[in-house]
Amino acid sequence: MMRRYLALSAALALVAAGGARAQEPVTVRHWAYPSYTRVVFELAKVAEPTIRYLPEDREAERTERLYFDLEQRGARAFALEVGDGVVRGIRAGRNRPNRARVVLDLDRYVKHRVLSLGDPPRLILDVFGAEEAGTTNGAPKEPERIVVVDPGHGGRDPGAIGIGRRKEKDVTLAVSQELRRELQERGFRVIMTREDDRWLSLEERTAIAEGHGAALFVSVHANAAPNKRAHGIETYYLDRASRRQTLRVAAHENGTTPARLDALQKTLASLRVSEAAQVSSGLATNLHETLVHGMGVSAGSVTDLGVKRGPFQVLFLTQIPAVLVEVGFLTHPGESKRLANPDYRRALGVHLARGVERYWARREVRIAKGE
Repeated sequence: MMRRYLALSAALALVAAGGARAQEPVTVRHWAYPSYTRVVFELAKVAEPTIRYLPEDREAERTERLYFDLEQRGARAFALEVGDGVVRGIRAGRNRPNRARVVLDLDRYVKHRVLSLGDPPRLILDVFGAEEAGTTNGAPKEPERIVVVDPGHGGRDPGAIGIGRRKEKDVTLAVSQELRRELQERGFRVIMTREDDRWLSLEERTAIAEGHGAALFVSVHANAAPNKRAHGIETYYLDRASRRQTLRVAAHENGTTPARLDALQKTLASLRVSEAAQVSSGLATNLHETLVHGMGVSAGSVTDLGVKRGPFQVLFLTQIPAVLVEVGFLTHPGESKRLANPDYRRALGVHLARGVERYWARREVRIAKGE
């Protein structure tokens, strides 16, 4: 995997009229893989441009291109070399006052998708240079047994901090490492979004899944609540939500507040998420039921908080079946102590893996029946 972070201080700088003090420059980041590139434009305000495609023009010696216009005050030109085999480069030029045309020069192109998000404002552009895993000439095929395991938080983001200053980022990494080991023993190929204490953006976490052609995405988290009596295990899949508790959890994992989730909820409402939600719901149900039952046997008793829908950005940014599992409450004295126990974390890994295996087996049966 190749990661590149590019802060373009001379590019699209937002300069107030009359030479006033400039605001922070727009940042362009990208993550490149052999057949997939994700480009993120971090903006000063939300933008929803129309992305247009231009075919190769051999006479003019121009490659395939994607382009769009951004309304940005004081927009300036820039040129950025990418050269990852999919995107050759990214450039921008001011075509009108306070408006820049951004062009992606392409080496390979099959399709693209775009997402506009707020808090903070950003435009996410995914460019595919080959068919996604799961298609061959447009026809479905059996995906490989690749699972991306995503330990929540990390680095400068500790996540929830519970009793005894226990940090969510440490618990999620430990549980995820156990889950990886168990999945590998069951014949799955496992990709970890992080293997140590480092920070990753939500965009990068799901870019890893897309770039490796993963079949499933499992994000591992630990919960917290003002009420120290709150405890239990819950599993989420992507969809809109209205319950106050669900919005609180989603806001925490998204790094925002419940009130500021409104923009994401509106985005979800405007998209067709029903098919993806249905597939992820099946994964969530199989994984959750297996986990709760197994931990009940291993640990004596656990509280089942159920399978729920929620507007989690880390699930929103991928099209593969994806779930987020809250394995317990760090703010509950008993569960916090359990989550610090290596044997308990190992059991979580075992039963999470069994849940993934159960989902996969049932999926294969449905495929064999032609469902």
